[in-house]
Amino acid sequence: MIFGKEAMEKLAQSRVAVFGIGGVGGYVVEALARSGVGTFDLIDDDRVCLTNLNRQIIATHKTVGKYKVDVAEERILDINPKAVVHKYQCFFLPDTAGQFDFSQYDYVIDAIDTVTGKLEIIMRAQAAGTPVISSMGTGNKVDPTMLRIADISETKTCPLARVMRLELRKRGVKKLKVLYSEELPIRPYEDESTSCLKHCVCPPGTVRKCTQRRDIPASNAFVPPAAGLLIASVVVRDLIGYDAKQRLKE
Repeated sequence: MIFGKEAMEKLAQSRVAVFGIGGVGGYVVEALARSGVGTFDLIDDDRVCLTNLNRQIIATHKTVGKYKVDVAEERILDINPKAVVHKYQCFFLPDTAGQFDFSQYDYVIDAIDTVTGKLEIIMRAQAAGTPVISSMGTGNKVDPTMLRIADISETKTCPLARVMRLELRKRGVKKLKVLYSEELPIRPYEDESTSCLKHCVCPPGTVRKCTQRRDIPASNAFVPPAAGLLIASVVVRDLIGYDAKQRLKE
């Protein structure tokens, strides 16, 4: 009723790759599935953890211990049984990038945490001529109204965006659509009696356990989900060529 039949057919024929099915990526997938996107490529090597319960749409006590790509696939098909889902239980890095053909995607969403992986996604998507949007840091933030969609050159305050801006400049990338927050990050409280760094509760078989990380950001039930929904809205509008600002001018 909003976009019309032609636009909905376009979404049904679209193939979108989502790298990272966590707090941000999980909500991207959910919104795109409910918007009628027809084909998904889901890339994530993690299992659902107890610590995901406060913010990830795929995380419940019933799904703890299951692979995120499996849980996300089940949700997509419950929403749209006609959807096609390609799953990759894979931690995306330059070493594993060779198994992905970015030219087959209509859109790429980067919702992973590692700088090396993010850079590889962006470089490969741009080399293939495929639209890409990248999520900057949403951890240690509490105000979703300070989330912004902008070019990487226009970002401020966000430490991850600062690093990405510098690294992309070295690689000759001048433009990149990103989601970021203008909120100053909060330093998480450290409590060694409950810290995941000391008392990891990751499911058995988890490869990248909390105890192996230098730092664990804090998060909540509203900033990562809001970021995911914002990204999904951009992707849908870009796929169907909807420009709200142009409509205002007209």
